Amino acid sequence: MLFYFVFAYNLVRTDYMKLLTLYVALFFLFYKLVEHNKNKIKLLTYIAFLFRVVFILAIPNLSQDFYRFIWDGRMILEGFNPYLYTPESFIINSELPIEQAEELYAGMGMLNGSHFTNYPPLNQLCFIIADIFTGKSILGSAIVLRLIIIAADFGTLYFGKKLLEKLKLPVHHIFWYILNPFIIIELTGNLHFEGVMLFFLIWSLYLLHINKWKQAAVVFACSVSIKLIPLLFLPLFFKWFQKTAIPSSMVEKTQNKTRTSLYSGISKLIWFYSIVGFTTLLLFLPFYSSEFVNNYAQTVGLWFQNFEFNASVYYIAREIGYWFRGYNEIAIIGKILPALILLFVLYLAFFKKNKTTKQLIQSMLFAFVFYLFLSTTIHPWYISTLLILSIFTNYKFPLVWSFVIILSYLAYINIDKADKSENLYIIALEYIIVFTVFLYETLKKKSLEN
Repeated sequence: MLFYFVFAYNLVRTDYMKLLTLYVALFFLFYKLVEHNKNKIKLLTYIAFLFRVVFILAIPNLSQDFYRFIWDGRMILEGFNPYLYTPESFIINSELPIEQAEELYAGMGMLNGSHFTNYPPLNQLCFIIADIFTGKSILGSAIVLRLIIIAADFGTLYFGKKLLEKLKLPVHHIFWYILNPFIIIELTGNLHFEGVMLFFLIWSLYLLHINKWKQAAVVFACSVSIKLIPLLFLPLFFKWFQKTAIPSSMVEKTQNKTRTSLYSGISKLIWFYSIVGFTTLLLFLPFYSSEFVNNYAQTVGLWFQNFEFNASVYYIAREIGYWFRGYNEIAIIGKILPALILLFVLYLAFFKKNKTTKQLIQSMLFAFVFYLFLSTTIHPWYISTLLILSIFTNYKFPLVWSFVIILSYLAYINIDKADKSENLYIIALEYIIVFTVFLYETLKKKSLEN
């Protein structure tokens, strides 16, 4: 299988059909490997480590983002606030604030370099660490970043196994994430920090399950401070904190007891939100300024109102807009879709049980898949969050999506161009498969419940 990974890495930019063939072979081998070694946890762990070692000395071929990571880290080490300056603002004035500025700018591309950074503070800390230990070496920084992501993956393996054991689910399910070729290629290979975010998220869920909710809040904030995505899940904790902590067999079921339990749950929920908010703000504090708030809000808004890639529902809405108005209405659609996502998350928070960890994670899964279905931009590595949540449920559509996501890679053949020239027929095929499996599983489980 290492043989396939080496060739997949080398062929990424030269021949899409060969990459597709190799990816299918990889996925088949991955499936067989996990299925036939369910009880050999140590063996699967060693193999997971070996597969990641393949990429240690590699420069990512499918992503330019790591050049921006190195830029941000070096900016901080030079005393600049990376949230206040775009790389382009220096280059157009022929200013070189950091070592290899021109090379890094060329590597990240004009599109990335023309916007303010959107990476939260703990992510920036990872960039600083990479640059402290490697000086002027771009490859050296990439290696350190990769080691951080690999360490996070094994942290996810550790706490994921413990949480599966606590939930009385098969422990080998964690390898549907850890050994998934998509995860190894996108996180270890292409240096996306979703893996670090998910490490903190799974750790937080484990702490929450064993009722260490204060520690869980701090760790949850760390997840937010790597990527903002976990903020989407905050409303879903409402019912979890309302559950009765004392077994019914030990207390008399009176109205006063119920009311006391409810007040206690609300109090804990408020404290949980307060700890998450305070810790997150504390981590952002070193970078705070009025300009920072404006720049950061502006950059985050781009993902819904400017950028579009590998979308599903949005592309349909966009075509309808063309029919009626004759132009792309992303500015309008991009404001409506987040509102719909928020309403759906609030529905899950107030009308679903969410009183057990399994129920909570299932609601997280549906909240995030709804977010993905309505987003204007779905890069392949976004699916990693969906995949890790799914291993604590009975849903397999995220695993299927992690396989068919390879279809979206066709656009990356033109990675050096701002217009990645998507083939909408290929995108349609991807989502037909995903929606079919999603609807089948959802309707099947609903019929079984009835």
